[in-house]
Amino acid sequence: MSSSKLSQLAETLIGSEIVSLGAEIKEKIKQGNKIYNYTIGDFDASIFPIPQELENEIIDAYKHHHTTYPPADGIAELREAVSHFIAQREGLQYSPNEILITAGGRPLIYAAFRAIVDKGDKVIYPVPSWNNNHYAHFTEAEHVLIESRLENNFMPTAADIKPHIKGAALLALCSPLNPTGTTFTKSELSAICDLVIAENEQRGEEEKKLYLLYDQIYWTLTFGDTQHYNPVSINPKMKAYTVFIDGISKAFASTGVRVGWSLGPAHLINKMKAINSHVGAWAPMAEQKALANYLRQTENINTYFTKFKAAIEERLHCIYNGFIALKNAGFAVDAVAPQAAIYLTVQINLVGKKTAEGKVLETQSEVTGYILNEAKIAIVPFYAFGASKNSAWYRLSVGTCKIEEVDEMLGKLKNALSRLS
Repeated sequence: MSSSKLSQLAETLIGSEIVSLGAEIKEKIKQGNKIYNYTIGDFDASIFPIPQELENEIIDAYKHHHTTYPPADGIAELREAVSHFIAQREGLQYSPNEILITAGGRPLIYAAFRAIVDKGDKVIYPVPSWNNNHYAHFTEAEHVLIESRLENNFMPTAADIKPHIKGAALLALCSPLNPTGTTFTKSELSAICDLVIAENEQRGEEEKKLYLLYDQIYWTLTFGDTQHYNPVSINPKMKAYTVFIDGISKAFASTGVRVGWSLGPAHLINKMKAINSHVGAWAPMAEQKALANYLRQTENINTYFTKFKAAIEERLHCIYNGFIALKNAGFAVDAVAPQAAIYLTVQINLVGKKTAEGKVLETQSEVTGYILNEAKIAIVPFYAFGASKNSAWYRLSVGTCKIEEVDEMLGKLKNALSRLS
């Protein structure tokens, strides 16, 4: 009998905790349960459709038979449109040869890790954060985890990073952050940039530089007084060391349209392009043609952002206010005020509580199960994003949230909490 053993990578790769939780939720829905599913970082297209003008452009592109292979780095028209878009809206100056187009953000992150990180290299990343642990595993890197804290809105600080920066190959950051929906302050990001620059300036000419992977896929979705900051605008020296991860997935509720882009030094972008050419993860030609036209429709984009952002912010604040009301009523919950993205950071701190049936909730996993079974609320624990198993914090995503169900959901949560002692 032949061995069923596969590669070391395959045998040691951990599956997505969110996918596992999603399977459990789907089974409950299949059994007839109504579940308030706030787990997935995606949108219900019936609530948050893509922009009508973008949809029209996509249909038109297919009608004109734009269905062949695109260039490995993306069509020139789209790279030029991205260059215009980010210059207009973020003040970043990148030429088309410093831009790479792929099928969403994931191939870009994979290509950046592959282009920069060798086996055994140090990769620094905060937890909670999305999937950095898996990409570091792909490259057999040395994982350097920084567990961020509530007092910093779960964002890593320069002081957290500084002890680990010597000899590191990659610093992977995200702002606005998935899973927290929180952002870097200008002063903190500036201090981190100073660390990166100082480290690189003391390295020899032949030494590998420390690169900053800066995932800003949610940067257009900021609320209230929150501002998005990026390392290159803060310190132009960072342009030599920064690779941006960006795209339309979250900005235009277009997760399934699959168009993302990286901005970075031309030599790095070229290597990422070569890697992606072998993986074949390019965005479809028709979608590229469509987006090249849409990104120049400034007024249409402004109109879409105004309505889209208002709808997301309404949901975030309604749920946040509900959690704070429960906290003020004496229940063991909390929440961080919404800043950005489609996520709310909430705390459900019930370990040690006893159910009406006399069962003690002994682990955070049991708390998660209790909230799912008794309140019918599905949210993702921070430990699914690399935080400690005993963290009482969760990501709540509003991309599929029906605003008319929020009060009903909060009522069920209050009832479930009331039954504990």
